[in-house]
Amino acid sequence: MSADTWFAFFAAAWAIALSPGAGAVAAMSSGLQHGLSRGYWTVIGLQIGIILQLCIVSAGVGALLSASSAGFEIVRWFGVAYLCWLGIQQWRARPGEMPTVAVSDRTSASAMILRGFLVNASNPKATVFMLAILPQFLDPARPLTVQYLVMGVTLVSVDLVVMAGYTGLGARGLRLLNSSGQQRIICRVFGTLFIAAAMVLAAFRRAA
Repeated sequence: MSADTWFAFFAAAWAIALSPGAGAVAAMSSGLQHGLSRGYWTVIGLQIGIILQLCIVSAGVGALLSASSAGFEIVRWFGVAYLCWLGIQQWRARPGEMPTVAVSDRTSASAMILRGFLVNASNPKATVFMLAILPQFLDPARPLTVQYLVMGVTLVSVDLVVMAGYTGLGARGLRLLNSSGQQRIICRVFGTLFIAAAMVLAAFRRAA
């Protein structure tokens, strides 16, 4: 993976991580119930789930990339369409559609790790999301295992930082968002992030 490709993927990883989903809800919920430091155990579980999803996707994408440039373009534009759809759905979301999930104050660290893992590992959208995004940044002429390792480390590193922010938001800031107007603005900001990620993907070109 070239430096230019990695920087493009790094930027996409931030856009993807910042866009809300089940993982963000789990992180905010854990922060709301346990505070930042203890609630962060849920984030560790989320990352284990991401690694599992990456392993699932890496088992089949390499063959597709090596076999057909047309297949590459189909997957790429599917990814663009999917991200745009997520952005539109987020823009249309009504206030109150980002519920929190209650977690017992007595929940152990291992239970929170398991809960975070199950949130990502059991989410089929995560597999589809990675299948649509990751192939755009792979070079079939280079060892795929090393590229997947680099992307996995990048994804997990970025997500650890972003989910710390979501956990802190749940711990300190979520209670301040009481009005429907504030919630609507947040939904539209997140929707814009999805669409921005789609534009980055649409403009990206694989190295020859």
